[in-house]
Amino acid sequence: MRRLFGSVRARATLGAVLVVAVALAAAGAAVLLSLRANLMDQAATKAERTARGVASQLAAGTAYDRLELDDDYPVQVVDAHGTLVAASDDLERISGTGVEAVTPERQSGGAGRAGGDDADDADDDASLEPGEIDEDTDFGDGSATVDGKDDEYRFATVRVETTDRGQLTVHAGASLDAEQSAVTTTTTGMLTGFPLLLCVVAAVTWLVTRRALRPVEDIRREMAEITASEDLSRRVPEPLTHDEVARLARTTNQTLAALETSVERQRRFVADASHELRSPIASLRTQLEVAAAHPELLDLDGAVEDTVRLQRLAADLLLLARLDAGEGPGDKRVDLGEVARREARGRDGVSVTAEAVEVTGSRAQLERVLGNLLDNARRHARSAVTVSVRRDGAWAVAEVADDGDGVAAADRERIFERFVRLDEARSRDDGGAGLGLAIARDVAARHGGTLTVRDAPAGGALFALRLPLA
Repeated sequence: MRRLFGSVRARATLGAVLVVAVALAAAGAAVLLSLRANLMDQAATKAERTARGVASQLAAGTAYDRLELDDDYPVQVVDAHGTLVAASDDLERISGTGVEAVTPERQSGGAGRAGGDDADDADDDASLEPGEIDEDTDFGDGSATVDGKDDEYRFATVRVETTDRGQLTVHAGASLDAEQSAVTTTTTGMLTGFPLLLCVVAAVTWLVTRRALRPVEDIRREMAEITASEDLSRRVPEPLTHDEVARLARTTNQTLAALETSVERQRRFVADASHELRSPIASLRTQLEVAAAHPELLDLDGAVEDTVRLQRLAADLLLLARLDAGEGPGDKRVDLGEVARREARGRDGVSVTAEAVEVTGSRAQLERVLGNLLDNARRHARSAVTVSVRRDGAWAVAEVADDGDGVAAADRERIFERFVRLDEARSRDDGGAGLGLAIARDVAARHGGTLTVRDAPAGGALFALRLPLA
């Protein structure tokens, strides 16, 4: 049961059936109430017509025993004292009119008016002229037995002022059998038809949602196969429609493409890192093995250099891993000019022109950016490297320029990729691992800034770091 209603199709079908059921119940109740009210009005109209017909005969002076009364329906004529003076011949029992007598009496007696009318009503009706029929009609429900048949009736009560007999009250009933029969028939039809209609709604909703959700099931099946095969080059099928399912498929494929790119980048990163680590580790191992066999041949400076290189490479890889994991830049205020002067200190051929410009971020990461830019510039410069830090509107700008050969326009984005070196022919011992500029751009982006390269005014390359002011 839980698995069944865990299905979107089942929940959609159940929801549609519930909504239609509520709507049908409300509509059915409204129809029954309207039908009953309409039939009740018809019965009331018929009863009033009968009562006024008898009242017209009384107003014309027709004797009680000569009144034309419909024997199929209950009729009572009551005088001002509440005495039954005329009634239908076949009337055997009556209730709901206030007068339960069914046999007329010819003598006077009793006080009050028929139907339980009070003195105030008597005073109101005293205004009727002889031969006048009251325009107001009272209605009520009751029952009666006519010629051995019990039935429910709608009663109409009409008062008439006669010349010689005072005020008389006429009670006439119209059967509610037709109303009850129609309501019963309609109710039976609804109780029979509504379940069938709900079954049709459930079947149609089930089929429609099945058709609508078929692409979703295709997407789920393909995603399950991709997960099982770990083949991120596969894509889910995209419907030719323009609905939410098609947008879901497109978004899923975009996610798969981004995931494939990320995984491929990670694999390439691991492969490149392993390749870069192999060289200093192999060199260091060779030197240690030679030293173990021939201590007098130990190249201590070379071993230290390889160890330092290995340490720097491990630090770069660790920083890249932290940046990829989403490490934030921090919220400390850092003087970018002071950082530039500190990083340039002790480097030959580097001149600095820096004003105090504060930015928000990580001092260690910004030091790494400027240090990497200076290392790169010093590696490619012929004789001089210049560093400048200044304000430019809402930005802090740090520029590092060298007088080397510069960077070709086609390579100005490629050099910021990881493990990319444009001087592959050079010895690895002289060049870096190709991570410095990649780290610098990643850190700049994390700080909300940019890092670009262009031609320097005096030749060579000019790297421009732009960060928002604190």
